[in-house]
Amino acid sequence: MVEEIKVSFIGAGTVGRSLIAMLDGKHHLIERKYGIRFKLVAIFEYDGALIDEQGVDIQSLVYGKNMRRMDAWKPGITALETIESLDFDLLVEMTPTNVKTGEPAFSHIKKALISGKDVVSSNKGPFLLHFDEIMGLSRQTGKKVRFEATVGSCIPVLQSWRTSMHGNKVLRIEAILNGTSNYILTRMANEKLDFSIALKEAQERGYAEADPTLDIDGHDAAGKLVILANALMGMARTNKDVKVEGITHINPEAINMASKEGFVIKHLGIADEDGTLEVKPFLIPKNSPLGAGITGTLNAVRIVTDLSGEIILVGHGAGGDEAASAILSDMIDIYLKS
Repeated sequence: MVEEIKVSFIGAGTVGRSLIAMLDGKHHLIERKYGIRFKLVAIFEYDGALIDEQGVDIQSLVYGKNMRRMDAWKPGITALETIESLDFDLLVEMTPTNVKTGEPAFSHIKKALISGKDVVSSNKGPFLLHFDEIMGLSRQTGKKVRFEATVGSCIPVLQSWRTSMHGNKVLRIEAILNGTSNYILTRMANEKLDFSIALKEAQERGYAEADPTLDIDGHDAAGKLVILANALMGMARTNKDVKVEGITHINPEAINMASKEGFVIKHLGIADEDGTLEVKPFLIPKNSPLGAGITGTLNAVRIVTDLSGEIILVGHGAGGDEAASAILSDMIDIYLKS
């Protein structure tokens, strides 16, 4: 028997468009393998919403039709005023991250949980600022919250912890959590480039924003580290609790000197069981799991546990398809029958 789940999206940018294409391309597999049918009933944007309780015309969107020209488009409608009254089961929050307030995503998530909806989010802002409140509200309402895409995109760190490491205590997390910084350091090491040239190349290839400050100064990685520490180690931290140092001062001379001694420079986030949280450049042995093999935009997470020992997870930590795949996995996970 197939269970139908009515879904509303907030945000239809790069990740949202990738997820729409996946729902269209994977719906037969999802129904056959998991017994779940996702019906997209709303897509909210900043200037209105596409709402059709019989199901949004996904194929038209996949083929490039402008949602604002579709009959179901309702200009001026906001997600916050509609979440409670609209009939759906799952909210997928994909708005841009606000690391200062977590808004408007935080309000969207709260409203959904209070209204009896489950939540999947790729927006890290609410979780690095209001983690305890969100998880407390989830327990209070009995509705589920998943947020894999907030930390390692398609790397299944949170799902692995939730489903495959029962009984373990996490003692330490070491992670490369920002693809932009890792790409820059990789290019500086392999091609002997100056920082400014490697950064420009990253921007030209779409790996870095026009304003790359959050990435190269370490604040993006710090936010992801906070979420990992809270989720895996039971901490109650925010981004203000992380000691942060960026990579802008790293030069080819330092990288060359490290290489001669058998090391690479990696921008690591570290969470220790004593409560220490820090993001900064570290000297890592080249043959280390987080060393020379983690190149380009790859991310990697090393989790040290008391029972299972060391666990390493590696994958692409950025990109529309990668984030969308993490969201889709979370959507399925919520409704899987045990």
